[in-house]
Amino acid sequence: QVQLVESGGGLVQPGGSLRLSCTASGFTFRLYVMSWYRQAPGKERELVARIPRAGLSTNYADAVKGRFTISRDNAKNTVYLQMNSLKPEDTAVYYCNARMGVMDYWGKGTPVTVSS
Repeated sequence: QVQLVESGGGLVQPGGSLRLSCTASGFTFRLYVMSWYRQAPGKERELVARIPRAGLSTNYADAVKGRFTISRDNAKNTVYLQMNSLKPEDTAVYYCNARMGVMDYWGKGTPVTVSS
């Protein structure tokens, strides 16, 4: 019954902003490290941002540092990715990931297209 459901993707112009959301169910959300990954056409899936279960620190890919912010609301079982100053190279399908030890869950992804 584990589910991770992403939302908030779409088409945006360069320099614009989007906020992605991922809502979890079927597991104890607060115990999991949450991450956002993305996969662009013709490229491998890459880690974009990660937040530990207490939300006291975050990690970002160099390509998005200063532009993207990951956050979580454990009371709502939701992790967010605020994306600002978007660039065409940010175009990808964005995936939500939950991990704790051997447990590793993935959402189906939400597409983001950055284009004029």
